[in-house]
Amino acid sequence: MTPLLDVRGLTKRYGARIGCLDVSFRLYPGEVLGIVGESGSGKSTLLNCLAGHLAPDAGQVVFDTRSDGPRDVLAMSEPERRMLGRTDWAFVHQNPRDGLRMRISAGGNVGERLMAVGARHYGDIRAVATDWLGRVEISETRIDDRPSGFSGGMQQRLQIARNLVTGPRLVFMDEPTGGLDVSVQARLLDLIRGLVRRMGLSAIVVTHDLAVVRLLADRLMVMKDGHVIETGLTDQVLDDPQAPYTQLLVSSVLQV
Repeated sequence: MTPLLDVRGLTKRYGARIGCLDVSFRLYPGEVLGIVGESGSGKSTLLNCLAGHLAPDAGQVVFDTRSDGPRDVLAMSEPERRMLGRTDWAFVHQNPRDGLRMRISAGGNVGERLMAVGARHYGDIRAVATDWLGRVEISETRIDDRPSGFSGGMQQRLQIARNLVTGPRLVFMDEPTGGLDVSVQARLLDLIRGLVRRMGLSAIVVTHDLAVVRLLADRLMVMKDGHVIETGLTDQVLDDPQAPYTQLLVSSVLQV
């Protein structure tokens, strides 16, 4: 099977400090990869290099495009990358305000992404937006409300609707439940897991919370100081960690 994403030797440095070093992996259609590590481990740097928010110093990010097959995203033109980010790729920020237009309505936030890929009929756009608000458990009566009046959990669910409305095949998630109350986290995780499975999405999820990757990820990658130090099936890595650093991560959670 052709991988959906084939990452080869991805490296990013900040002067003498390593953001990520020689990271390589493959992600297959419908697979969810979790990336964990402490603050400063390089996981967010890696995610932002993969998603095109940061320019790496070396490496390739090869994506299996619908029209042309595998292509190095880093070698694409800027318009091609922008279109990829509106169609086949999506990015869910930890702070939903970074992924939403706070001054336009909830329906407008969802509809804006549809318009970016060519939708023009107002009635159709509003109908799709209404449907997606329902999918993320937001009442259709809130369609004309601005997200600034929503709770943090509702804002995050709206950001997810905005991202998934165009049917992407790959979603990047940066601490998607960070900063939310535990009860809100559980509801959001259940929603994300259901959407990922029903839509057959591939996803890369960065988090410091091992419970999040236990629930969402098929495979797990552990990072420390910019290096990948362990990788494997999620349950295998968490139940029988081999690297001393991974053992410390797992034991610190068990001791809480």
